[in-house]
Amino acid sequence: MKKIIILISIIFISNNVFAAGGDGGGSTKASMYDEGVKLVKRAGKLEKKDKGEKAKKLYTRALKKFEKALSKDKKNPDVFNYLGYTSRKSGNFTKAEEYYLSGLKLDPKHNGINEYLGELYVQTNRIEKANERLAVLKNCNCEEYQELELIIKTKGTKIY
Repeated sequence: MKKIIILISIIFISNNVFAAGGDGGGSTKASMYDEGVKLVKRAGKLEKKDKGEKAKKLYTRALKKFEKALSKDKKNPDVFNYLGYTSRKSGNFTKAEEYYLSGLKLDPKHNGINEYLGELYVQTNRIEKANERLAVLKNCNCEEYQELELIIKTKGTKIY
């Protein structure tokens, strides 16, 4: 009886260990995405403390994580949203716009992408296009609408 209990315990433990590790397929994408999100959050805190250069380095590291996540999942608009965001925060506005537009092809009403693309348009002095993104968000009853509206109204002030 003891041998059966030990054998069952070993099988149970080994199954749980392998389940946690996965096969490197979907779990790699999730971990790269999650790691990127953590870096973005850290970078945002640094920006609030006026440590822009350190934040930019973290955004660049996060961008690489999201690029790896994209290689595993090309149909996730959230990945494109973060690719656009980190590209924009790293100073590459052209690439950021490409990522945002790719994400909108997957989900034209994605609140985050529409807001951030609008912010990019404000940063690049294309207010008319920013207002187009605001119009998409108009009926969402969401904070993205309010944030983009404020940024457009205060376009002379850097709050993005």
